[in-house]
Amino acid sequence: MKELLFTNWHIMRLVRLAFALFLFAQAYILQEWMFIAFGLFFFIQVLFNLGCSSNGCTISNNKYSKNE
Repeated sequence: MKELLFTNWHIMRLVRLAFALFLFAQAYILQEWMFIAFGLFFFIQVLFNLGCSSNGCTISNNKYSKNE
C-alpha cells in the first residue's frame, strides 16, 4: 500500500489531486455538499492511481484475429 501511494506520480495524477482539493474547498465555502461526492471520486482515483492514463483505456488495433 505504501508503494502504491508514493510511486508512479505523473502530471494527470497531480491534476486529479488538485481538482479533488478544489472541489472539497468549494463544498466547504459554498456549503454545497454534493461537491464532496465529486471530490471523493477524484481523490479515490488519486489514492489508488486509477483511471485512463497514457492510453490505458484505448481499444487495441489488433489486425489479426483467430479466424484468419
